[in-house]
Amino acid sequence: MATTASFSPPLASPSRWSLPSRRRRRSLRLRAGSSLKEWGDFEDAVRSRDLPRALRFLQSVDVETPPAAAAAGAAVARVALPVPPGRDWEVLDACIDADDMRLVGRAYQFLADRGVLANFGKCKNIVLEGPREVTPTVLKEMTGLEAIKLAPKKWGLSGNSSYILIGFLGGVSYLLTQGVDVRPNLAAILGLVAADAMFLGGTCVAQISCFWPPYKRRILVHEAGHLLTAYLMGCPIRGVILDPFVALRMGIQGQAGTQFWDEKMEKELAEGHLSSTAFDRYCMILFSGIAAEALVYGEAEGGENDENLFRSLCILLDPPLSVAQMANRARWSVMQSYNLLKWHKKAHRAAVKALESGHSLSTVIRRIEEAISSDR
Repeated sequence: MATTASFSPPLASPSRWSLPSRRRRRSLRLRAGSSLKEWGDFEDAVRSRDLPRALRFLQSVDVETPPAAAAAGAAVARVALPVPPGRDWEVLDACIDADDMRLVGRAYQFLADRGVLANFGKCKNIVLEGPREVTPTVLKEMTGLEAIKLAPKKWGLSGNSSYILIGFLGGVSYLLTQGVDVRPNLAAILGLVAADAMFLGGTCVAQISCFWPPYKRRILVHEAGHLLTAYLMGCPIRGVILDPFVALRMGIQGQAGTQFWDEKMEKELAEGHLSSTAFDRYCMILFSGIAAEALVYGEAEGGENDENLFRSLCILLDPPLSVAQMANRARWSVMQSYNLLKWHKKAHRAAVKALESGHSLSTVIRRIEEAISSDR
């Protein structure tokens, strides 16, 4: 006769088996209620962007098991404060208002130690092969692009801006030939644009330009390049600012920005020196926005502020780099960033898509991790 094997407890003494006693069931309910309340406090800390409080809570989740809980069994101790899936990632969303970048670094290191950020800093100590002297010919051989394609464009001189400028001047000329005097209005508009450029860094024009989808997407591609490269190189990211007015309020030069922190570089600069390793990593992150645009569109348009920041840092070196050395270092940096992003193209696309959807920083980084894991 056929039988079906199954596990069932003996009928005798059921209270000695897995069914908890009334007191233990009440204890579990209290613990669960306490957990929900404490996670509510964590959500409030993230919502108010209180990074110290949010990080303290996460660090307290894995505190030592109290003796009474340990006596009741490990399973009961874990029920005391369960970690909901994906909830600990949210601490990254509280980094944006943090004044202490070391605290931001501790948040990333805490998640990395937990195994959540598996790819954070995976390229930090990578030995980047290839020539250190990168001529325009070498750059083309390594990337397939001319050097001019990997340089920021000056507005009105190249790219789509030249056609816009020609069309604008042609339209003004046509109106003047038709007897429509637009010069007073034109002078007022040009005056406002000049004032915006001088006092606000072009923020107003940038805000208007953001309503044009192709332009907005190019910004996303550029900033996703900074974010992904900084993440892979182990530099904590404070946040990605895409709104020009928010960027202006936070003191960011340009229309958007990705704020990252390099602890080693900051420490070395404070000591009055800068190693080649730290400088190389910083330059790669700085030029990764230009590299991302070139990877996606075949050429870069943005990144002029990145270049200016690079030049200002080169002047501070002892001894400062010459113009020829600066050009060579810029080509080397953009070539390395281009290849790094090319190796992680799927992760870059995931970051662009997440930013485009308006997701928070924690979700963007989670999408990056998922893309790298699936790519393996």
